[in-house]
Amino acid sequence: MKALITGASSGIGRDIAKVLSKKGYDLIITARREDRLAELKSELATDVRILTADLSKEEECLRLYEAVKDEDIDILINNAGYGVFGAFDETDLDAELNMIDLNIISVHILMKLFLKDFIAKDKGYILNVASSAAFMPGPLFSSYYASKAYVLRLTQAVHEELRHAGRHVYVGALCPGPVNTEFNQTAGVAFGMHGLSSEYVAEYTVKKMFAGKTVIVPGAIMKGARFFSKLLPDSFVAKMAYGFQDNKNG
Repeated sequence: MKALITGASSGIGRDIAKVLSKKGYDLIITARREDRLAELKSELATDVRILTADLSKEEECLRLYEAVKDEDIDILINNAGYGVFGAFDETDLDAELNMIDLNIISVHILMKLFLKDFIAKDKGYILNVASSAAFMPGPLFSSYYASKAYVLRLTQAVHEELRHAGRHVYVGALCPGPVNTEFNQTAGVAFGMHGLSSEYVAEYTVKKMFAGKTVIVPGAIMKGARFFSKLLPDSFVAKMAYGFQDNKNG
């Protein structure tokens, strides 16, 4: 049994690696920071292969796939991603385009390539890490929220295609709310509410993935927020989101 995890150097990706290793999975872990990956490898009992890659670059996504396509991978965890905070007219265009390449393009490429392999053998798991941001508009985090909406809707659509075709391949999306990881440091913000531990999110996520849950939302608060967001007009949700995001700017 083998899993490939992107963005494994910290946070949710790192902790999912630990959970899967405890379950007996050999791992291929990838991120930009080789030292972090080496540290993680030293903590795991199963076989671990390190491949450094900057998945914001299309050619690096393709190189990664070519490097592992013959290793009979059972699970793909598409976790790499980050956010850019600020008003849309003020944020840096290059930073946003790099984020879109990582949050959307890399997920799209790896999902498509591995899905074809999984369909050929009629088994496998693909988990795309989205966010509770995918459920609503996100002023002051607009591009990030939009990128995660893409990941969620793509996942849901492909899930239905697989169900309709009778495939035994899982495709799901993780949509957590605030999680205590390095995400905020990278985005330059602070959460306005207490975040879940990445260890809890990882354990919960793997459990729900193996149970076949399509959209995984850890934590009662975010489950409730998702429910009520469906009942409210998008314009009202956007106003609420603005207030929440504005409080992050500390």
